[in-house]
Amino acid sequence: MPVLYLTENEVGRFLTMDLALDAVAAAFRKLGVDEAENVPRRRCQTDRIMLHVLPAAAKTLGAIGFKAYTTSKSGATFYITLFDPKTGALDAILEADLLGQFRTGAASGVATKKLARADATTVGCIGTGKQARTQILAVCKVRPVKTVAVYGRDSDRRAAFATQLSTETGVEVVPVDTAEAAVRGRDIVITATTSREPVLYGAWLAEGTHVNLIGSNFLSKSETDVEVFRRATLVTVDSKDQARLEAGDFNPPMNQGVLTWSDVYDLSPVLVGKYPGRSTPQDITIFKSLGLGIQDIAVAARIVELARQHGVGREIL
Repeated sequence: MPVLYLTENEVGRFLTMDLALDAVAAAFRKLGVDEAENVPRRRCQTDRIMLHVLPAAAKTLGAIGFKAYTTSKSGATFYITLFDPKTGALDAILEADLLGQFRTGAASGVATKKLARADATTVGCIGTGKQARTQILAVCKVRPVKTVAVYGRDSDRRAAFATQLSTETGVEVVPVDTAEAAVRGRDIVITATTSREPVLYGAWLAEGTHVNLIGSNFLSKSETDVEVFRRATLVTVDSKDQARLEAGDFNPPMNQGVLTWSDVYDLSPVLVGKYPGRSTPQDITIFKSLGLGIQDIAVAARIVELARQHGVGREIL
């Protein structure tokens, strides 16, 4: 079969949050029943460029491949490469910046659907970038959200972000002047920043809050203080294997004896019922997102299928 190449715009023709939520949920379920394999992100670098590679495979999803991306002072470039799961032949290459944003949002959406209270209607988000956008899009799909409070350091940017997300979600999205104002009294809290230091403090969290932490995937970065984990009843992560290499949020509470690896659960077995989720309405639950290759290829496989059905993209080999 010819190799299909899809540009960012072509991927965007088919990529919706509903599609991403469905594909990512399927990927988590396959991990939960040992029908998929995810290899933690690997990195290497020169003096100017860092390369990040996330391989994964799931036969019953019809997907095997990897995401590879580079980061530098000038920005980042993302690609997903898929192979035919039966023959091993190269199948498709996709530009994957937007896809990565949607799959990260979808992962938090899947976690929120499982762990947040069913009556959760208020959201607080720290961060006003591309990843924050898809976090809010996903959460608004899985809970009856009525209001979202957003905080970012740039007042003009957070105002524009709130206006954009109000239009996209049909939900009232309001900019607030501090991170604490975004968090206090919210049912669902999201952190989507590049900060190396805590932006979320446990003292701000109300009883029954669900927290999605998505900003850090380096051991040197943490978006939370230790009190967040001291108050948590349940801590989940998309991959414990990857978290050991990347979850900087876990380092301070582990160093202080507040959290141990036995306290941390992979989300996938929680989703399929191997471990319990939220026990009471008062529980504070956490999902730490790092971003997995299995999420990337699961979404990419759906996009490629749709693109071929509609004759979109170009053959390159």
